[in-house]
Amino acid sequence: MIVLEWLFLTIAPCDAAEPWQLGSQDAATPMMQGIIDLHHDIFFFLILILVFVSWILVRALWHFHYKKNPIPQRIVHGTTIEILRTIFPSIIPMFIAIPSFALLYSMDEVVVDPAITIKAIGHQWYRTYEYSDYNSSDEQSLTFDSYTIPEDDPELGQSRLLEVDNRVVVPAKTHLRIIVTSADVPHSWAVPSLGVKCDAVPGRLNQTSISVQREGVYYGQCSEICGTNHAFMPIVVEAVSRKDYGSRVFNQLIPQTGEA
Repeated sequence: MIVLEWLFLTIAPCDAAEPWQLGSQDAATPMMQGIIDLHHDIFFFLILILVFVSWILVRALWHFHYKKNPIPQRIVHGTTIEILRTIFPSIIPMFIAIPSFALLYSMDEVVVDPAITIKAIGHQWYRTYEYSDYNSSDEQSLTFDSYTIPEDDPELGQSRLLEVDNRVVVPAKTHLRIIVTSADVPHSWAVPSLGVKCDAVPGRLNQTSISVQREGVYYGQCSEICGTNHAFMPIVVEAVSRKDYGSRVFNQLIPQTGEA
């Protein structure tokens, strides 16, 4: 019973990595939910293959064991079984490929008219975020840098090496376009709960689309080795209601307009 409780607690839904975690982080976007569903479907086929191969192995050990059967069955060729063992392994990848291609194409699809566009620029070793829809001029723009919280300065409840000083705030249940690039070396913008991993390449703009289905805080990290402080480039995305998002954007733009 204790072991079962430990397993269920370990696989409990979460939006950040946990010690001894076995399963994926809780899905917050349709893309991540599709990835988890595909994983479960393929795992079903893996279990069937494991059972079938194990059964064949046990029967082979039994029929050809010199103590149990001094005179083993003399089966050296079988046209029927050879045809079956060739056809079935070729059919299984087809069942896996159909949902895999559908998921890959849906992940690669970019929203034509997103509600919000956010540019994520990677640096050594911090990130700059630019809300392009609100940049009407040099005096009025919504751009900020995001640095990791030092290991010796986290607040109560903050995760070590996963928290930042400025989070990326987005509205929930809204189509978003994320433009990813780099100012120096290759980086990566990856958030597991959102099902997003987009490389940041210097001189190139890569884009991806997400739609966060629920409010919450989602953590990610750089997935490209970018130098000495590669481990100190976390990503924190906070999804809030549309009303809360509008008030936050308004409060950040007004002071800049007043100073101008």
